[in-house]
Amino acid sequence: RRILRKNPDHPGSLGIAISEGLEYASKLDSAVYCLGSVLNHVLIHQTIVGLETMKQFELADDKPDLIVACLGGGSNFGGMTLPFIGRVLKGKLECEFLAAQSWAAPNLIKGEYRYDFGDVAEYTPLLKMYTLGHKVEMPPIKADGLRYHGAAPVISLLRHHGYIKAIAYPIDEKIVFEAARLFIEAEGWIPAPESSYAIRAAIDKALEYERKKEEKVICINISGHGFLDIPAYREKLFE
Repeated sequence: RRILRKNPDHPGSLGIAISEGLEYASKLDSAVYCLGSVLNHVLIHQTIVGLETMKQFELADDKPDLIVACLGGGSNFGGMTLPFIGRVLKGKLECEFLAAQSWAAPNLIKGEYRYDFGDVAEYTPLLKMYTLGHKVEMPPIKADGLRYHGAAPVISLLRHHGYIKAIAYPIDEKIVFEAARLFIEAEGWIPAPESSYAIRAAIDKALEYERKKEEKVICINISGHGFLDIPAYREKLFE
């Protein structure tokens, strides 16, 4: 409410939404609030995705050279990559990990590695993470799930030690949605705008490997469908 009083046209953010959720839950004796991203235990819960993917590679008698996923707060990225990163840390796998981000919120690229709050109103514990600052205002994009100021502590630590690379794409999202269009034509279903960042990054890496005449296995995490994002596709691809 304070933010809206100051700026009625504020585009909002995930950090603001977390504050609102915590504020609401704190007024109810029968309610608790569990964050859906950022905190390490959430990422651990999501690793079922990476564990299932690992099993699929075993069944195919293959292994990835590169795993790509989009990253806002980190639950999607961590859920896919952490099981594989565990194998890398044990020396059982050679694999690179690439986080696809927006320049609207490039926390792994432009963020500072320090303690910060996970929400605007400072309700959460302090988290050591790559952060743009919990009060930063980020421009609106269609991939709204990527508009978060910080990356999960475990992801930030791995980034700090060089295990994770990151790339960011322009705020206008044109090349991201163009990559999504190619995916739709090839696979026959609509990926979420956030997932389209991973698709874009994977295409760019595939073209890079082709130029270098390198054969690589690329694994892309498609984090969700875009069936409710048709207006965004219409705006970015046809208007």
